[in-house]
Amino acid sequence: MTTQRLSGKVALITGATGGIGAATAELFAREGARLVLADVAEEALAALARRIEETGGQAVSVVLDVSSARQWDDAITTVRERFGTLDVLVNCAGIVDWPGIEDTREEAWDRVIDVNQKGTWLGMRAAMPLLRANGNASVVNTSSVLGLVGSGAAAAYQASKGAVRLLSKTAAVEYARQGVRVNSVHPGVIATPMIQEILDEEGDRQPDIVRTPMRRAGRAEEIAAAMLFLAGDESSFVTGSELVVDGGLTAH
Repeated sequence: MTTQRLSGKVALITGATGGIGAATAELFAREGARLVLADVAEEALAALARRIEETGGQAVSVVLDVSSARQWDDAITTVRERFGTLDVLVNCAGIVDWPGIEDTREEAWDRVIDVNQKGTWLGMRAAMPLLRANGNASVVNTSSVLGLVGSGAAAAYQASKGAVRLLSKTAAVEYARQGVRVNSVHPGVIATPMIQEILDEEGDRQPDIVRTPMRRAGRAEEIAAAMLFLAGDESSFVTGSELVVDGGLTAH
């Protein structure tokens, strides 16, 4: 059963072939959104678009490296030419690097910042003219619980996700009277391929799961549901907020 909460809306989702991105795309399609799916994984992207269309949805795929301003311009041109409008931007593309301060390589630092932080800014910059023209638009940026609290590791990742949190807030203030809401989602430990190496460990070697009061990893679909709320009109008075979906991890 679907409620068509995004009926008629056009949504651009980056990182669309990842665990959270794909779950979000499939949920948005079921809720009536017309989709522009963006990722660097061309074959997986095409397969996702076919899967959505085979189940009655509408999806266009664009190959996009979110760290490239030129590729962002091309993606937005596709949105404009295909649909003429944009209601929702979901910045879901992201990569992780686990070392701490001293062990992080400079090239790894630069790549994480380019994708997670710069990519989010480039996406909002490129999409904002269409979003502002819409007058009732939503941006959902993907941060992390590691954009809220420290872990003693993943220095580049944490720096990038903390930046996404405050970038979202400053954009929310800037565009609050221009018809664009901007919020961030902060997943905890979610069972996706990006952290499979952690999920494959056992017992006390899974400290974040042990510290999560619900004592389990979350599902990508549970993050997609949070994305749906922020994308739709039910959250019409929500901007500049942090929606934490972490099983209670940051509650103590």
